[in-house]
Amino acid sequence: MPTWEEAESFRRDFDALTSEQKADFRRAVKKFIEDLRRDGNFRPGLRVKAVQALPGCYELTWAGDGRAIWAYGPEVRPGERHIRWIAVGTHAILP
Repeated sequence: MPTWEEAESFRRDFDALTSEQKADFRRAVKKFIEDLRRDGNFRPGLRVKAVQALPGCYELTWAGDGRAIWAYGPEVRPGERHIRWIAVGTHAILP
């Protein structure tokens, strides 16, 4: 199981989401984790791609206008990916 941490900005963003948006995000994260555990290749529906304006960061699409920005961090448990959640919200969170 991958480990993760949440930036303060992510927590503020997440708290501002509607209940429906939070549920959509959680469903996408479940798939995201499944993909990380399997082989690290993300299914096309998550549309994971690099954020060009933020080197080392990636975006995850969790709804039509739902995005999350994240990055890999140093392993906390040997052999397991560590994710740092940076921001979550609409497309407007992207730089």
